[in-house]
Amino acid sequence: MTENRTRGRLEAELAALRERRRALVAPMREQESDVGDRADEADALEEGDDLAAVDERIREVTGLLAGGPEAVPGRVPDGTTATLRFDDGTERTVRAVAITEEIPAGQQDETVTTDSPLGLALAGHRAGDTISYSTPGGEVRARIIALETPDNRS
Repeated sequence: MTENRTRGRLEAELAALRERRRALVAPMREQESDVGDRADEADALEEGDDLAAVDERIREVTGLLAGGPEAVPGRVPDGTTATLRFDDGTERTVRAVAITEEIPAGQQDETVTTDSPLGLALAGHRAGDTISYSTPGGEVRARIIALETPDNRS
């Protein structure tokens, strides 16, 4: 059931992103033929940045809908769990999710998003590897004790 709601949210987001893209492109086409001043050029550059961000998110959401989070390069698949041992000796098990809304109530401390610094640090690694990632308190190092993706669970 959660999977259907998540898919529905992604489809709604994709529709909104495509509409936002159309809204960004229309004025750009009009400006191509107009002669403007530096303020117009600055606006065009900002709109170009916005368009690039929208296009990137469209690619991400399309990948999620097409084949799941593993289709997004450089990220661990949605549902990956990792047990980590930090330099101070503490251990922590976290679950990575692709969409913030998938974080269960009361499990914020045990859940990270796939695009968070820790989620990104896990990508491409396996048990036994040491990873590091940035936090507001500084660089953190941890050894991966266990790493399970949804496709390698029994």
